[in-house]
Amino acid sequence: MPVDLILSNAKIYSRKGIIEASIAIDESRIFKIAKETNLPTASGKLDLKGLLVLPGLIDSHVHLRDQQLAHKESFFSGTAAAAAGGVTTVIDMPNNKPVTMSSKSLQERMEIAQRQTVVNVGFYSAFPQNLSEIHSIVEDGAVAFKLYLSQKIGGVNIEDDEALLQAFDKVSETKVPVGVHAEDRETIEKGKRELLKAKRRDVEAHLEARSHEAERKAIQRTVHLAQRTSAHVHLCHLSTAAGLRDVLQAKRDGLSITCEVTPHHLFLSSKHLKQLKTLALVNPPLRTRRDNRALWDALRRGRVDAVSTDHAPHMIEEKKTDSVWDVKPGIPGLETMLPLLLTRVNEGHLSLSILARATSERPAKIFNLKDRGNLVEGNHADLVAIDMKQEYKIDSSRFHSKAKYSPFDGWRVKGKPVKTFVDGNLVMDEGEIVAEPGTGQIIRRPESS
Repeated sequence: MPVDLILSNAKIYSRKGIIEASIAIDESRIFKIAKETNLPTASGKLDLKGLLVLPGLIDSHVHLRDQQLAHKESFFSGTAAAAAGGVTTVIDMPNNKPVTMSSKSLQERMEIAQRQTVVNVGFYSAFPQNLSEIHSIVEDGAVAFKLYLSQKIGGVNIEDDEALLQAFDKVSETKVPVGVHAEDRETIEKGKRELLKAKRRDVEAHLEARSHEAERKAIQRTVHLAQRTSAHVHLCHLSTAAGLRDVLQAKRDGLSITCEVTPHHLFLSSKHLKQLKTLALVNPPLRTRRDNRALWDALRRGRVDAVSTDHAPHMIEEKKTDSVWDVKPGIPGLETMLPLLLTRVNEGHLSLSILARATSERPAKIFNLKDRGNLVEGNHADLVAIDMKQEYKIDSSRFHSKAKYSPFDGWRVKGKPVKTFVDGNLVMDEGEIVAEPGTGQIIRRPESS
């Protein structure tokens, strides 16, 4: 019997290096990687003409909006943006409207997503009010829980360490991780009150309120919680050198902790915030060049586990208010992450192995996404074909995301995702979405739990 598809004439990334070969795909999985003469016959064939093939990216920090926030992003537009950026799996954050924090809200969200997605989607849940519901939320599909230390989202009092410990302990029984937004609410609110009293509403005020100390204090608190529980903790969007040091020390101490950084915290500094104003406003905010260098160094050394976008689309009107306190924080990142990182690879400042590790291999392991994250026989055929030589300027007006803005607008990049395959199906071809809504799979729970 012939296999479904052969992707021929490819340069395929593997842990042993780049190999010139072809990929046979059958029933949504990689059947064999070999010279074409050693592959079975196929019902279809696509010549990749020497393109580089990487594992499809797994973005573990995405805000897909939809439901009551569909005017900002829908499951279709968000996953189309992912496909355009070479991302084949995303994990959706719970701070939605309504908040994802119960079996009922999770199931409702999954049912809506199932009809619209063109890439695979997993879901975070916030902690429920009744912690006994944690097990059922995981059984119904949540791949992780999310804790925001900067504001209360979900059912647990973030000021109560004992309540948080109970939540962590209960989650540890399910073997899914707890993602943490590490910014200290009290530090932020105190700074904001003082700045408001001084009638400050500029972007520099945002930097002052959400200080380096706000992140470090929350990280230290998270580490303390991790020391008293067996839950796996995943620190989201690290932005400071000091916070990074604390996380790396916790790792050396043997705690079950991983961490991620975002492209905007790698490539942009507070200098860019002052130039671009509220368009580049995110939480945690852009930091100093020294912080940028520390994050880059840790990434290159393999000490940072993942690079994730924190894709957070808003309406442009919400990004351009007079007062910084009224601006919606966040930027769209699904369509810029891979080109930015590939540019660094082309420049010789980042290895392909670190890129693949941080954007595919490690996220798959952290979130227990079985048979994903590597181009090996038997794994799901989630992959992206890349033209490493193609140069172009980022143009946010052409984004598939509903958010048509970016702090990277006009940046020249080298290296472009040109074809994205999800479970062996071509979903993006030369920037065009060619799959029907509903092509993507809902990843309902870690399969080995």
